[in-house]
Amino acid sequence: MNLITGIESTDLFGGDVPPAVLRLIEGTRGGSSDDVAVALWTAVLSHPRCLPPYYLLYKFHANRGELGEAQEVATKALAVAARQASIDIHWSAVQPGDTDFTIPGPARFWLFTLKALAFISVRRGERAVALKLIAKLRRLDPIDCVGFDVVEALLSQSGPR
Repeated sequence: MNLITGIESTDLFGGDVPPAVLRLIEGTRGGSSDDVAVALWTAVLSHPRCLPPYYLLYKFHANRGELGEAQEVATKALAVAARQASIDIHWSAVQPGDTDFTIPGPARFWLFTLKALAFISVRRGERAVALKLIAKLRRLDPIDCVGFDVVEALLSQSGPR
């Protein structure tokens, strides 16, 4: 599965990744973690409207246990996607009718990134924040297209509701 160039990319991000970004990302194969971090940050900074590098960067930091960095990148990704989807940049102000979250593109990426922030919040022990994010996801995505039920299950395992 290639979340940057395959069907998953189109479903989540709604479009193609610029060749310059692909070259940066593909150039990290087999590289050190530092090389990967530099390439991903370069992609984000040089193509700030391109959503896939944000995903890869927050996922990279989360997988390394760098949850503060992951949260920072995901928060930036949320703002970029909100602008592109023409929704409020404050996640708490977004309402179910503001856009169609089922269509591939920035709005769906925004919803997916909100789920990522909930996951990061659970891992950071920020239970109250995670509960608010999950409640918002439940309102915006009542049929759970992005799979927030996994984060909800993780939260329930981490302590009492």
